[in-house]
Amino acid sequence: MVVLNMQPLADGQVMKPTPILDIKGLTVSRSGKVVLSKVDLAISKGEFIGLVGPNGSGKSTLLLAILGVLKAQQGTIDIYGHKPMSRNILGKIGWVSQAAAVMPKNVRITVRELIRLGTLNSRNMFLRRRSIHREKVERAMKMVGLEEVAEHDIGRLSGGQRQRAVIGRALASESEFILLDEPLVGIDRESRNSLLKLLDKLCHEENKTILMVSHDLAAIRQTAHRMIYLEESIRFDGPTEDFPDLTSLAGLRGIEPVHGHEHEHKTPVSVVIQTGGEDQTKKEEE
Repeated sequence: MVVLNMQPLADGQVMKPTPILDIKGLTVSRSGKVVLSKVDLAISKGEFIGLVGPNGSGKSTLLLAILGVLKAQQGTIDIYGHKPMSRNILGKIGWVSQAAAVMPKNVRITVRELIRLGTLNSRNMFLRRRSIHREKVERAMKMVGLEEVAEHDIGRLSGGQRQRAVIGRALASESEFILLDEPLVGIDRESRNSLLKLLDKLCHEENKTILMVSHDLAAIRQTAHRMIYLEESIRFDGPTEDFPDLTSLAGLRGIEPVHGHEHEHKTPVSVVIQTGGEDQTKKEEE
């Protein structure tokens, strides 16, 4: 069950959830080029949002701006009512980069050690209450299903398991808002499906808020509640079931039809049909 923070009502107003992320008029440039322009975005607690768009459209830039790694030229970003990198939101934001699945195999750190890093921050690094850390690590490992490989080096794991370990690190920090940049890259179909089920479970059962960037449109539509199409600015933002088809997406990108509506494929195509052990070739028009 999703629990929402609600704004107080004035007379005649409709109750709305208080956004945990509130972006207004965000403009970000990189190497002198505008990558994001006047982006407005609000995300509420418990949402699972898929962020899609072509290469270079600003998806990763948006995540880095939310984290405070990139500075905005214009606009504001508020997370839980605070600015990015504020000590007041320390530990609330989890980050899973696209490099997790392709981590070098010679990395000498175990799954348990990696996940334990999520429990450390500037406030508790030197505290002696290690039992609390241990409980968080064990719970995070169980949530991502890596108990059996807890003492294995990260380099020995599959791409999907590495992604789970990095998500486990975010969970050990008790992050409420998890940002994922292309977590499905470099993993096989079985690992992809398993990871998507995990994220869905975190959203529905643990009430986590998830913002995931992915090029795998079919996979992200299968899991996300809400879709955002970004190309410098937000071109679509709405329920997953309303996400436009490929023709409409072309329109969002400003791509005009080349052949017009009456274009037909009339080139003969050879189709090989096997009948009785012999191949027969039939020509059809598309």
